[in-house]
Amino acid sequence: MGTTHERVRAGDRGTHLLRRVLAGSGVDPDADPATDPDGPLRHVVHLPPRAGDAAGWPLWTPPAVREAFVRRGVLAPWQHQAAAAELAHAGRHVVVATGTASGKSLAYQLPVLTAFAADPRATALYLSPTKALAADQLRALDALGLEDVRPATFDGDTSLDARDWARLHGRWLFSNPDMLHRSMLPRHSRWAGFLRKLRYVVIDECHTYRGVFGSHVALLLRRLLRICERYGSHPTLVLASATVAEPAAFASRLTGREVSAVAVDASPAAGRTVVLWEPPLLPELAGENGAPVRRAAGAEAARMLADLVLEGARTLAFVRSRRGAELTALGAQRVLADVDPALVPRVSPYRGGYLPEERRALEAALADGDLLGVATTNALELGVDISGLDAVVVAGFPGTRASFWQQAGRAGRGSDEALVVLVARDDPMDTYLVHHPQALLGAPVEGCVLDPGNPYVLAPHLACAAAELPLTEADVATVFGGAPTEVLLEELVRDGVLRRRPTGWYWPSTREQPAASVDIRGSGLGQVAMVESETGRMLGTVDAGSAPATAHTGAVYLHRGESYVVDHLDLDAAVALVHAADPDWRTDARSTADVEVARVLHHRAYGPVHVSFGEVTVTSQVVAYQRKSPDGTVLETVPLDLPEQTLHTRGVWYDVAEETLLAAGLEPARVPGALHAAEHAAIGLLPLFATCDRWDIGGMSTAMHPATGRPTVFVHDGHPGGAGFAERGHVVLLEWLAATRATIDDCECRTGCPSCVQSPKCGNGNSPLDKAGAVMVLDVVLAALRGGPTSGAEAR
Repeated sequence: MGTTHERVRAGDRGTHLLRRVLAGSGVDPDADPATDPDGPLRHVVHLPPRAGDAAGWPLWTPPAVREAFVRRGVLAPWQHQAAAAELAHAGRHVVVATGTASGKSLAYQLPVLTAFAADPRATALYLSPTKALAADQLRALDALGLEDVRPATFDGDTSLDARDWARLHGRWLFSNPDMLHRSMLPRHSRWAGFLRKLRYVVIDECHTYRGVFGSHVALLLRRLLRICERYGSHPTLVLASATVAEPAAFASRLTGREVSAVAVDASPAAGRTVVLWEPPLLPELAGENGAPVRRAAGAEAARMLADLVLEGARTLAFVRSRRGAELTALGAQRVLADVDPALVPRVSPYRGGYLPEERRALEAALADGDLLGVATTNALELGVDISGLDAVVVAGFPGTRASFWQQAGRAGRGSDEALVVLVARDDPMDTYLVHHPQALLGAPVEGCVLDPGNPYVLAPHLACAAAELPLTEADVATVFGGAPTEVLLEELVRDGVLRRRPTGWYWPSTREQPAASVDIRGSGLGQVAMVESETGRMLGTVDAGSAPATAHTGAVYLHRGESYVVDHLDLDAAVALVHAADPDWRTDARSTADVEVARVLHHRAYGPVHVSFGEVTVTSQVVAYQRKSPDGTVLETVPLDLPEQTLHTRGVWYDVAEETLLAAGLEPARVPGALHAAEHAAIGLLPLFATCDRWDIGGMSTAMHPATGRPTVFVHDGHPGGAGFAERGHVVLLEWLAATRATIDDCECRTGCPSCVQSPKCGNGNSPLDKAGAVMVLDVVLAALRGGPTSGAEAR
């Protein structure tokens, strides 16, 4: 890792660009962040260039394959590419978890193409989370110019004729989990020729398979490998991942196979100046309950984009929404219009829905320098060949370190140092990161979590698997989780979903297939259709569990970058009617919740603090929504009348002895606000350790909970049966709560704000909140945890 808290030095491209940004912000370029706590510049980290460590071509590489790579400029593989390729060639499942632009694709291209050269009937399957990424990989493969590879796309946009050709003649299929689930596995007999000779399955960007979706994909892969065994094939799995904690353990859990990891990145990297920037609080603006508001990250990014374009730097500014991208580009153009009008057309937003040729034109314009500045959503994070830029501005932490480095990796080429700026949003996670750069730049702490044993996810996949091939007791024991699965199968038999025979479990219909009704990207609660009122056109769907919070009457709904306002939500009919609009405000739903403990799975006492993990029942209700301006000002709070929802999920909770809080100086009247503030901040920080969004989790705090009889804080998963997020929080509770405490303490506000303890979804109007009391609560809890357990774990 580079050095932090440095003065901005002179002499290279990255720091030269930073000095320009500082000057444009009215900040002294020679200021030291360590001695200027009121300035927006929190940390400057210089990451030196890294030389590559090349390896020789594996001896088994066919000459034609090696020469094809050399023609494309790959003179030799890097060490991590060669190591992963060697493992795959030897038939060992492998995950290569290295940085952005490290050449992970060669690690699987080399063994696959070698297998194709040795066996003209061998096949391979590539799975990607996005069609754009699969299309890019297909183009890269075509560019090698090798004969008889016969790659083919097999996704939702593929025509029927092209699908038939892919099935009958394709050797390397580029597809996605959805097509595997809905088309290939239910009709596996039609794919017998392809599956019988399947040598490799490539799972790209596997770190995106987390939570409920990851649990679905994990079971889908188990179904695929089970079908392959039926046809006598045993494909080697090659996974590509961003840098995450414990990649081998995650890949093994995802696939159900033992997977080795290659995680040392041997590719060269350009030097980068990484800047952590926290916009100042604006005394003239007040948010909810009079809380201070920071200058919007998008407004800061617009000004930085203009400054960098004036310097001639090719720059990408990543923002979180299409409207944000358009406003950021427009803001930069306004600044340029006053200084150098000729530069205005050289700044543009990147809009969703571009055709491939339009994307290529954008790439070319950036590469040639015709376009200097682009404000974009994460549409340019994956699947577009843009790199070697001078600067990247990230307006708001994108949710995971992997995404941040994916975006930051667009900057830097050769020996020229590039500039990367993270502009913090009004959010606890962003606050923590800009004050603790090691969390962003050090060893990865975020783990990809999933739970393929979640009964709400597992049950429909058991039905799908039984429809594909009858389930045997051996399948249950070795593929689908053993004894708990047998209990679930008995329930499916009682419900008439499956039939039990001496030889196993059978799907009762020969005509209907269950896969069509199983949504692998949903929670299992069904979907609500988003329908345009004027035309009757269905725009898309939202998960029924999240519909009250995201599709309530008055909500702003985004679809492919276009904005709509919801006119009416009918939960019984599972329909929300919307009309096209472009409001200059956003909406945040507010909800209340009550948590009951259903079953304690793990309990441990740490003196006055008890920590538990288990099954909980959450009763929640969306009670209102707020309209907010882009700068965070609350324009209006609108009450809603929506029904209560009940969720059976999993949670982690801690409870504290009242007398211990009192001894720490926390009076009883302050306890509710202190717990409430600690709960909000903890929810905001859990995504640092479990790759989730704060909207994937929820919480509740109370000065006396019936299950504990003491002050208690809960954090729970927002999906039926759990998604693994709360379980991950239980495993890393000490580190998680330490980061939570640091975030609250680092924030310079006096009584609490959105950067520390206020939550955008609090149904109690962010009241009561006691910022100082939250620090006291967390000090008590952390001291107890660090002292070690005083009683053993109990499973009940």
